[in-house]
Amino acid sequence: MRIALRGGANADKGYTTDVTDLGNCLVIVRNVPCYKCTECNETIYTADVVKRLDEIVEQAKKMMQEIAIIDYGKAA
Repeated sequence: MRIALRGGANADKGYTTDVTDLGNCLVIVRNVPCYKCTECNETIYTADVVKRLDEIVEQAKKMMQEIAIIDYGKAA
């Protein structure tokens, strides 16, 4: 369990969908591990998850589709 940044409430482990708008395409990554605030639903990522999301978005940029939907756990 972690503490949320804004309200200081507890944050429980969970999963979320992350959307990155690159201007010419959307990258949607599903099943991203995170912590969610029990009061305000704020989403918190660990440093490892942020790094992996950045890698996934970079891979998606190379494919240059209008919409890319990627499962976090299945991304190579």
